[in-house]
Amino acid sequence: MPAGEVIITALVSGAIVGTLLGAFGGGGSVLATPLLVYLVGVDDAHTAIGTSAAAVAAIALFGLFGHWRGRRVKWPCAIAFALAGLVGSVVGSSLAKQIPGDVLLLAFAFVMAAIGGSMMLPRRAAGTEDVALTPAMMVKIAPLGVATGTAAGFFGIGGGFLIVPGLMLASGMTMANATASSLVSVALFGAATSANYAMSGYIDLNILMFLLVGGAVGGVAGVQIARQLSGRAHLARTIFAGMIILVAIYVAVRAAGDLGWL
Repeated sequence: MPAGEVIITALVSGAIVGTLLGAFGGGGSVLATPLLVYLVGVDDAHTAIGTSAAAVAAIALFGLFGHWRGRRVKWPCAIAFALAGLVGSVVGSSLAKQIPGDVLLLAFAFVMAAIGGSMMLPRRAAGTEDVALTPAMMVKIAPLGVATGTAAGFFGIGGGFLIVPGLMLASGMTMANATASSLVSVALFGAATSANYAMSGYIDLNILMFLLVGGAVGGVAGVQIARQLSGRAHLARTIFAGMIILVAIYVAVRAAGDLGWL
């Protein structure tokens, strides 16, 4: 693909991901890898995953700053979960680098379908804002963090759709606090995963730059869309989840075809 088309498609891909993240939060970044492979034209799935992981980490860090200013981050729980999953993200990304790209994309499609399905489930908003990290809570947080970090590293995703319910289950915090606190893990897992991929040369810095520029613009638009959809949030999330599932089917068919299974 000519350089000009790569720049445009990378900007568009970033804008799409940024818009969806701003409008819907968790789940938006899962489209980054398919967009890089099938729209931008990144030939190697590992490069697409490593590049998207770096973008997810940067976007999460930007979002974390806003939540920190709003005092919604429960730092002790957030840090404990993130550190527990850090080793898992390195292990997961190291394993993924050993798997053929088409096989990895096929597995990624199933994860996308799972994320889409999880977004259709009713959201539990109950919880308390007054949470404190305890030894008993660490017993719950540690294994959840390791498992989530491994999945995030293996597939190069933020993992927010797993981290948020994990934090709520382990600590009893509200969804708003869990969503804010999850960004600590998303940023750390993404940074560790992208650094691991970068060590093997699996990151395209030029595409990453344009992906982030597009993502910044899209993020602003996404916030405005979220405000417009505030009264129809469940319907909008259901439609978005359906779109993720359709993309998952497309990725699965393409990957299976490339493997000669179809």
